[in-house]
Amino acid sequence: MASVADRIVLSFAPSTADGDPWSGVDTEWIADELRGDTYQQYLRRAHGGPVAAGEEWDEFVSCGCATPQDVVLRVERVEGGTIVGDGTTLDVHPRDDAEVVPQ
Repeated sequence: MASVADRIVLSFAPSTADGDPWSGVDTEWIADELRGDTYQQYLRRAHGGPVAAGEEWDEFVSCGCATPQDVVLRVERVEGGTIVGDGTTLDVHPRDDAEVVPQ
């Protein structure tokens, strides 16, 4: 029987057409939005169920004035269970493929 994950580490990168995902993007704004209680609750509900490292979720965050920023969330690590549930902590970090996501 599957158990609810205690913690899931997610990384994010903006999705842009010009090939440079960080070009002109306010990383702190995006991180703050993704870490907000309302957005975290949305993610737990939208992606509730089985989860595995390596999955990618296409999402967007509001950058104000009805301006969305597309982002790709990648599951880096799943701890203490195998499904996303209401009690799962979502730990979100900007992605830098050269950087190791904190444990």
